[in-house]
Amino acid sequence: MMNFNMSKTWLVAAIFMLSWQVNAQQIIIKAGQVIDVTTGQILKNQFIVVENGVITKLSNRAPKKQNNSQVIDLSNQFVLPGLMDMHTHVVRNLSKSFYDKYYQSPHRATIGGVVNLEKTLLAGFTTIRNVGASDYMDVALRNAVAAGEIPGPRMAVSGPSLGITGGHCDNNVLNHSFKEKGQGVANGPWQVREKVRENVKYQVDVIKFCATGGVFSKGTKVGQRQYTQEEMNAIVDEAHTHGRTVAAHAHGTEGIEYAIKAGVDSIEHASFLDAKTIALAKKHGTYLSMDIYNTEYTLSEGLKNGVPQENIDKEKQVGKRQRESFTAAVKAGVKMVLGTDAGIYPHGDNAKQLSRMTKFGMTPLQAIQAATINSADLLNWQDKVGQIKAGLFADIIAVDVNPLKDITSLERVRFVMKNGVVYKN
Repeated sequence: MMNFNMSKTWLVAAIFMLSWQVNAQQIIIKAGQVIDVTTGQILKNQFIVVENGVITKLSNRAPKKQNNSQVIDLSNQFVLPGLMDMHTHVVRNLSKSFYDKYYQSPHRATIGGVVNLEKTLLAGFTTIRNVGASDYMDVALRNAVAAGEIPGPRMAVSGPSLGITGGHCDNNVLNHSFKEKGQGVANGPWQVREKVRENVKYQVDVIKFCATGGVFSKGTKVGQRQYTQEEMNAIVDEAHTHGRTVAAHAHGTEGIEYAIKAGVDSIEHASFLDAKTIALAKKHGTYLSMDIYNTEYTLSEGLKNGVPQENIDKEKQVGKRQRESFTAAVKAGVKMVLGTDAGIYPHGDNAKQLSRMTKFGMTPLQAIQAATINSADLLNWQDKVGQIKAGLFADIIAVDVNPLKDITSLERVRFVMKNGVVYKN
């Protein structure tokens, strides 16, 4: 049996070998079938040239090799851009127990984030948006990924979510003597502006606020509006002034309506849509990010993980209605992104939602577009990610089966490259 020191030696050697590969001046990927996610067209026998982490060429003609070119053969695979998840919570304790955050150091949640990021990346998700993390832990993780210190998807992060006192984005479990309070709690137009400015100061990419109650909070009604129109207007105005997009957690119809009118960029969950809010979202170009898979996990595993009955009951109120809203929004042509709420269920299972999106109204191409070009558009990162195209980052995945015919193949990603670095092959 190999001893520990020998194991470390082999590990270091493997890392150096990988570094040599990814630092090659030119990488040539022989791609049997490249899916153009804008049209659904399959381009056969393509060559993707990657230099310094960026795609420089996509052509059916073999490029001239350089002396240190690396060739990756994906001739038998279906190749497409890395997937994107617009609603994640990677900063989590690794235990499944619902109350462990009260017993473990919050620093454990950051360590959990490191583990969860790698799982997400290896599942083929090369870009995520993390919407809600205390103490700017997601900012630290984003910076560590960007610096190449830990493996993970490219991240857009929100830091602490804004919310009213006693609302979904507050902490309401302990009694008043503990003086428990969410870091993003702010009330009134000027206080919410101050909280937005604070988040901007500490370098968040997106502002997230809670416009209604939610499933996984104590004492809130899942559909009841939180924040006034004036407060929401102030949040969005301040965020947009600083060049940040805005995501609004909103299950209930009135909260959705107020948030769209305030000018948010995306509605998270969007469970209780009606004809009016669907029309409003379409008129304003508001993206919907609807987590229609995780209800299955919550109802099957929640009680085992210690989730209180109150929260299970609220999930039962939401799940079926949210899927009906999803179908109606798809039929109406509202803009949509993939947003899974990963963290409520295990990280790395993000792609399981794609099959539910097709079950409840989308074509496979629409589901893939929600997880690629639509998400890039929401982030205003169209010039960086979302397609296999010259000038964009080399975020590339591959599967054995055509996902346009079997969307579940994206749950079995065989190859992952992010920024020209191969993480799974």
